[in-house]
Amino acid sequence: MVMSWLIIAEKDNTAKRIASILFRDVKTLKNGRVSYYYSPSNDAYVVGLKGHIVELDYPKELNNWKTPLEKLLQVEPVKKIKEKTITSILKEIAKNAERVTVATDYDREGELIGVEALEIVRSVNPEVKVDRVRYSSVTEKEIKAAFSNPVKVDFNLANAALARQKIDLIWGATLTRLISIHSGRVGKDFLSVGRVQTPTLRLIVDREIEIQNFRPEKYYEIFADFEGFAAKHPKKYTRKEEAENVFSKIGETAEVKEFTRKSFEENRPIPFNTTEFLREASKLMSPHRAMSIAETLYMNGYISYPRTDNTVYPATINLAEIVSALSAVFPKEAKIVLSQDKIVPSSGKRETKDHPPIYPTGIARRDELSKEEWTIYELVVRRFLATLAPKAVWEVRSAVLESNGVKFNASGRKLVDAGWRAIYIYSKAEENELPVLKKGDVLKILRKRLEEKETKPPGRYSASSLIKIMEKLNLGTKSTRHEIIQKLVSRRYIHGNPFRPTETAFSVINVLKENAETITLPDMTAKLEDEMDLIAEGKKRESEVVNESRKMLLQILKAIDYRKLSKDLREGVKKDNFVGKCPECGGELVVRKSRAGKRFVGCSKYPDCTFILPLPKKGSLYVTSKFCKEHGIKELKVRSEKGYWNLGCPYCNYLKWKEENS
Repeated sequence: MVMSWLIIAEKDNTAKRIASILFRDVKTLKNGRVSYYYSPSNDAYVVGLKGHIVELDYPKELNNWKTPLEKLLQVEPVKKIKEKTITSILKEIAKNAERVTVATDYDREGELIGVEALEIVRSVNPEVKVDRVRYSSVTEKEIKAAFSNPVKVDFNLANAALARQKIDLIWGATLTRLISIHSGRVGKDFLSVGRVQTPTLRLIVDREIEIQNFRPEKYYEIFADFEGFAAKHPKKYTRKEEAENVFSKIGETAEVKEFTRKSFEENRPIPFNTTEFLREASKLMSPHRAMSIAETLYMNGYISYPRTDNTVYPATINLAEIVSALSAVFPKEAKIVLSQDKIVPSSGKRETKDHPPIYPTGIARRDELSKEEWTIYELVVRRFLATLAPKAVWEVRSAVLESNGVKFNASGRKLVDAGWRAIYIYSKAEENELPVLKKGDVLKILRKRLEEKETKPPGRYSASSLIKIMEKLNLGTKSTRHEIIQKLVSRRYIHGNPFRPTETAFSVINVLKENAETITLPDMTAKLEDEMDLIAEGKKRESEVVNESRKMLLQILKAIDYRKLSKDLREGVKKDNFVGKCPECGGELVVRKSRAGKRFVGCSKYPDCTFILPLPKKGSLYVTSKFCKEHGIKELKVRSEKGYWNLGCPYCNYLKWKEENS
């Protein structure tokens, strides 16, 4: 019997590309809607999965939310087949396979995805030979090199991902049921709570509380305006009388006591790892969307693997060759890099051996990609070129002036040689020129100013700053942080960018802080992330870490005051849906849903009062804190796939619609 070779890739796009690189006689086969690829001359099959084709869940009998939480906590999750057609294809080919090569992405999740498929293969062919290939870009050179040097499957790495899956399911299911049942929010509108999600949400809520509790304090600053520049007195004053006393001493002129001019070289940005990439990309679109597009570009061979901690280019990458190729699309930018005698890249502090930093691996033209794909591709290209370009050179000037004993400082900077800044258009160069002065010059003060200012509250977290603090606190991983943020948005806990928490978010976090604070702190989830690293290193067993997490959660459940939890949650949910006073009876207007699932604003005194206002059918609805001046009803905002749009006052909208249709 002829024995075949089965290659397993993570996605169909990757499978198709690997097949076209390795074999010349590729045929596309079909089973229903699923395509896979076959080379007759090599008797080789390449099958693309859809990520995880197996999922963890609880047995059907535990789907009833009335199951005691302590019981749910102790039950071992079961594996369920998600993709039956792909499973069927794998089994059919595996029966006569001599060799199986796992070619899924090389990271924890990719290793587990490969192992899941391998278990299906071994269920029909237990003795089949297995190897693993690792690559960081889906290019001809790297794919051929990977298949020339296969390695063994890393079961420890896969078990680390399996532990995370189990822990997230156990914690997520248990806590989500706890919060949803006690808040009265079950069904489609359940309140989700998660091991990483909840500490992240607390960061946003705590920052909002800081802002709300912030009390601005007045302070005073003194300025002097000269011909072509302004100077500032170095001290800030909290007492107005003290500032006025200094201000009164200033004369009509000031003498230049010091003047310096220095050349300053500004370092280039470091190569993109996942965190830095998402922080920069989030200025252009949501992190979740950016990662989705990056994965598409990777699978099509345009950029390297987008999930990496590395910020140091390995010596094996021919940087000059890539720049030369990019000159076809980015000629001016490539010329800046190639004009140097020697190309020396910048580097960050983190160096890993699994994947290189994110860099362009293929040449794409604008008309070959969608608008969003080009945006991300261009970002990766410009960042890559900027890391190889010359440093930016600034001339920095500074002066110290004095008027009747009152000192002033002035500074300015001018970009002399743009260097990398001519390439990386996402970082604006702020120039502020100071004229050339001489020590001993006496300058006329055109105007002196005493300005009253107020201290400002801390800023809200943007997607970029939230990803940074999550990394610092070890909340989630490089591969999951953008997903956590997206989940908080989709579950209507946060909205906008910078992020604002909803009343429900306040309620959930405040209740958990009082009843089960451990769930809201990063320490616990960071500890579990460290434990998963130990599994990957072979220093701990998966079952050991999962059972430790069960014990942690059981202690939390035992300490909760369930009556208080229920009361506080229901009050918070009610507050989140409150829109204003009913114009007909004075009752409370709240956002509601009909049995048919239609949303509307209704009166709390129904059925005695039948006042209602229609609402849009689609999109996530947010009640803002802004009231309509005419009707005293809170304005609403809707989030759709295209972004946010202000619905405004629902009563104003209804009256306008009524007038137009009368």
